[in-house]
Amino acid sequence: MLNKKDLLGIKELSLEEIILFLDTAAGFKDVIGRDIKKVPALRGKTAVNLFFEPSTRTRTSFELAAKRLSMDVINFSVPTSSVVKGEGLIDTALTVQALGADFIIIRHTSSGAPYLLAKHLKASVINAGDGTNEHPTQALLDAFTIIEKKGDIKGLEIAIVGDIAHSRVAKSNIYCLTKLGAKVRLIGPPTLIPDKIREMGVGVFHNMEEGLKNVDVLMMLRIQMERQGKGFFPSTDEYSRNWGLTSERLSLAGDNVIVMHPGPMNRGIEIVSEIADGPNSVILDQVTNGIAVRMAVMYLLSGVKR
Repeated sequence: MLNKKDLLGIKELSLEEIILFLDTAAGFKDVIGRDIKKVPALRGKTAVNLFFEPSTRTRTSFELAAKRLSMDVINFSVPTSSVVKGEGLIDTALTVQALGADFIIIRHTSSGAPYLLAKHLKASVINAGDGTNEHPTQALLDAFTIIEKKGDIKGLEIAIVGDIAHSRVAKSNIYCLTKLGAKVRLIGPPTLIPDKIREMGVGVFHNMEEGLKNVDVLMMLRIQMERQGKGFFPSTDEYSRNWGLTSERLSLAGDNVIVMHPGPMNRGIEIVSEIADGPNSVILDQVTNGIAVRMAVMYLLSGVKR
């Protein structure tokens, strides 16, 4: 069993713990494929989505995962809470815990916010994305999807393309995929790939055509429009011309390459629709697998004996 109360990041997980999450998710994938998509594993427990940033996929996925485990779910609305009156993060979380929360799933603009809460709460804290730090359940569902499609991760050439500097998805995936034995390369403008990231054991390419050669898995990242005004690249048109995924560029990758994207997508900028909706895309599989993975995370953190 997992000897952890919280899931704060992939960096802290051992290979064995990552494999346990993935193996457990495989069992729950069968559950969500049934006519009755619910098990009583965590009946009577309560999960609270504490999201300080907008989210569609992650918040909804956690909500569905909790309901599939027969939990009660509360979606905390920051704009109508005491946060707008100046209440601090810890006091807000302690109040939510006092109302009976067993799991607090937090997304926050500040890197480290989930770590801070974990020190003050008895409830399990799950990081649903903190600043530019990590997004652990996204990395787990990505790994799960790759294994589902490729059979194994060890030895695969995996490219992550786009805004690496600001991407918590990229960081969690680098930790996760390298621990599982993949060879990870990063592709993007020099302004969006920090020099020090090579210390994480990844290759770096600034030319899209060079970086795509012989890739087995291609993970596109969202261009964060909210950062466009900071001069990381001249324009979205120029970004698309140099680093956008087109059919011509996709043909440079391996014959059976799969294309991934954590969403939301900027169609026509980082990826064209014919690829996003095409036979190489596993983007919707990622969304579905996110439910199974998040069920596994909450189940294992609960300490329930299998």
